[in-house]
Amino acid sequence: MLRDFNKRIENGFFSLKLQNNSPKTAIILGSGLSGVKDSFIGEEIPFSKINDFPAPTVKGHSGVLKISDKVAICAGRIHYYEGHSIDDVVFPIFLLSRIGIKNLIITNAAGGINSSYKSGELVLISDHINLTGCNPLIGINDDSLGPRFPDMSECYTKELIDKALKIKPDIKQGVYAGLKGPSYETPAEVKMLKTLGADLVGMSTVNEVIAASYLGMKVIGISCVTNLAAGISDKKLDHGEVVEAGKKAEKELTSLILKLIDILSE
Repeated sequence: MLRDFNKRIENGFFSLKLQNNSPKTAIILGSGLSGVKDSFIGEEIPFSKINDFPAPTVKGHSGVLKISDKVAICAGRIHYYEGHSIDDVVFPIFLLSRIGIKNLIITNAAGGINSSYKSGELVLISDHINLTGCNPLIGINDDSLGPRFPDMSECYTKELIDKALKIKPDIKQGVYAGLKGPSYETPAEVKMLKTLGADLVGMSTVNEVIAASYLGMKVIGISCVTNLAAGISDKKLDHGEVVEAGKKAEKELTSLILKLIDILSE
């Protein structure tokens, strides 16, 4: 990565002024899922208090970093469609790596392309298709952080997926297609995505996971199916519905995450 970006990460790290907390696991919470952080005890730091940390502008993203001895939680995320640079989008991932995070639980609200999915259902991400038109690793590479050409054959770590399946054996798995947004997909685009092999579609996650995998993190992705994608359902799509469905799924998601944290803390 470029020197200026590395300097930016250091500025963010030093502004955190971490004391004794040294969590090894982090959580990124998607649209309408920020309430999960209330299940953990720790210091809450608004993104605005962290040097160079971009602020989210989307409803359902509270914009707080909560740090405890077991976990660091980003309640809210940065999206490319908000007008941020791709460096902004992955800044939290690099900052989390800088504080020592080794495991990443990344969540999102997604549209269901697979017709067997239901609104409010949780789905483990088994793989993704990056259709955002960008990659966070473009530019001069810093070999001290990761390889020039990182392998992405297991960017969603099978070991963590297996742990989640032991907790919730009936949870479904699916391929997530990440698009740039902010408009929802047309029925024709959803049909194309289904042909490509996608089960889920959203406007986040893929670039963050690329960055996390590059940095050597183990990653598990969990989508909350907040609606059926255009053409799968006759219902018109609305972000308010996305946030509301996310809130309804919080209890189940929180239960799964708490059990995962306990296992990863052993």
